[in-house]
Amino acid sequence: MSEETLQKEQDEIIETAAEKKSKKSSGNNLDLAGVEFFYEKNKKVITYGGGALLAIVALFSFYKFYWLPGQEKEASNELFIAQSFFEKDSFNVALNGGAIVQTANGPKTMTGFKDLADNYSATKVGSLSNYYAGICLLRTGKYTEAIEYLEKFDGNDEMLAPVAIGAIGDANMELNNVDEAVKFYLKAAEKSTNAFTTPIYLKKAAFAYEQKANYTEALATYERLKNEYAKSTEARDVDKYIARVKVLGNIQ
Repeated sequence: MSEETLQKEQDEIIETAAEKKSKKSSGNNLDLAGVEFFYEKNKKVITYGGGALLAIVALFSFYKFYWLPGQEKEASNELFIAQSFFEKDSFNVALNGGAIVQTANGPKTMTGFKDLADNYSATKVGSLSNYYAGICLLRTGKYTEAIEYLEKFDGNDEMLAPVAIGAIGDANMELNNVDEAVKFYLKAAEKSTNAFTTPIYLKKAAFAYEQKANYTEALATYERLKNEYAKSTEARDVDKYIARVKVLGNIQ
């Protein structure tokens, strides 16, 4: 290939590259011009939108870092008083409030778990109050209402969460909703597998199966209790229960 031909090809490559660069630059200029045109046309909307975004951020920050912690602290003080009545088995007072109590700021009317759950629903204390309200209602024979409050409780505590679920099982058992009771007992047993709550709800589930005359499932559940939690209090007389369901179900 001659030197003249090589030079011609090189010039063509340079020219092509220059054209591409020129087109790219022209495209960028067009893009920039488009952005400027869009901004000028929508300046008010963008300005107001930015202001609205700042307002939202400010409100969220106020809610999360000031208002919510204040509500949490206020609710905790009220919860402590209601818990003291709960621990004395004064379930109606703990639930509904109304008692006059002495505080550091003088006498005041205490707030019960129901109002705490409603007034502080955005807080952790509000959620916990649903649990306590549900237990109070369960203890005072208001089973349907107890279920409503217990289902609002949102917690993952290793002990409290399964107890709340198991309490829904207890309420359903009292209402003769045995299928629902079994479902919640088994759910409670699996919520947090440990040597304290799991055997309690396995035993309750097995007993509920017996009430349904489902002796096969009752036997399987009692045997699981025996095999997995042999050292638990609930497994102490489990052989007696196993023998009973075998006879009742004619299971060899």
